[in-house]
Amino acid sequence: MSPYRWLATLVVAATLASPVHAGPLTFVQALERAAADAPSLQAAALQTEAARASARAAGALPDPKLNVGVEGFPISGPNAGHPSRDDFSDVKIGIMQDVPNKGRRQAAVAGANAAISQAEAVRRVELRKVRVATALAWIDLAYAERRLTAVDQVLASLRPLWEAQPSAVASGRQRPGQALLPIQMRAQLGDQRSEQVANLARARAELTRWTGETAPAAVGAPPEFNIDSGELRTALEANPTLLAYRSAASRADAEVNAARAAERPDWGWEVAYQRRDPRFGDMLSAGVTVSLPLFASTRQEPLLAARRADASRVHADREDARRRLAAQLDADLADHDMHHEQWMRTTGIVVPAAKHRADLETASYAAGTATLADVLDAMTTLADAKLTALEREALVVRDGARIVLTYGSDQ
Repeated sequence: MSPYRWLATLVVAATLASPVHAGPLTFVQALERAAADAPSLQAAALQTEAARASARAAGALPDPKLNVGVEGFPISGPNAGHPSRDDFSDVKIGIMQDVPNKGRRQAAVAGANAAISQAEAVRRVELRKVRVATALAWIDLAYAERRLTAVDQVLASLRPLWEAQPSAVASGRQRPGQALLPIQMRAQLGDQRSEQVANLARARAELTRWTGETAPAAVGAPPEFNIDSGELRTALEANPTLLAYRSAASRADAEVNAARAAERPDWGWEVAYQRRDPRFGDMLSAGVTVSLPLFASTRQEPLLAARRADASRVHADREDARRRLAAQLDADLADHDMHHEQWMRTTGIVVPAAKHRADLETASYAAGTATLADVLDAMTTLADAKLTALEREALVVRDGARIVLTYGSDQ
């Protein structure tokens, strides 16, 4: 059976002692609550929605232009100020439409689609951050409750020994100076309890931040994660951080194509109706405009070179991010192995040895060959060993959550 399963009873017991207004959350419930409530995820979803809305206009023709004016208005000569006398004078109304070349429009569509993919990847990156932070806050809260309970149990178990100290001094079995030892031990344990109370408050506040629960309580068993280094390394290629860089690279490539398309002419057309004096008759005119990129070496080509440099930079950043993620994964796996080995040594060697010493000192005290101070010191060492085991166990569980939720698949 997994070493984590036996935690469920202790965590539930700690929760029952929490305030009645606390909101009980299992590990899975906390993750689900955070995914539904975290403001940063709502902001990321809105960013994706904005990118999708913008994409609907990508590649469309620019808005047409209304052209209204007066042409051939005489300002000199015999017809000055009298347009009705001049057959060249008219009132013109027309429609103009610019038509960017096909390459520009295709690049705009590709850039818009890449922006959607990038926004979605950023949302998934934020989702992972929220899930990891929520998972660690839940684990911290669960183990803070357990450590506080453990300190209280130690205080309760040592109280009879502290109370027996004066009688041991009075009977001559212990020197008067040794009576100060329990006072120091009690103060040290009091400091540890204050620290655990503060840790509990911090963990609860952090979990509230992500779930929105005003006074959360961690219930249920801590999570169990299967750490498969091979699967984790394979899943790196689908990591949202790298997908965001891939989308950014696609967007940069679209900008390169747009800059390249600027070297080709755009065109436009115009249709106009010209109203003249009835004596001369109305007219209809039509025309086409074509842009002339004649100075590409000083205009389009520098911009194209800049866009290519930007695209190369994004590709280099993506490779740097891939290597950084791989290195972080290896470092986290190494830390996890170290923490697991330390936890196993503490639970398998340190705690049993401390308990055996406490039993021996207690038996020696009953036989009159050890002092009460020796028993107190052994019991305090046992308490420290148990607290250390809890702390190292928490590190192992935190490692599992952080590694799997950061580097694993989204499933």
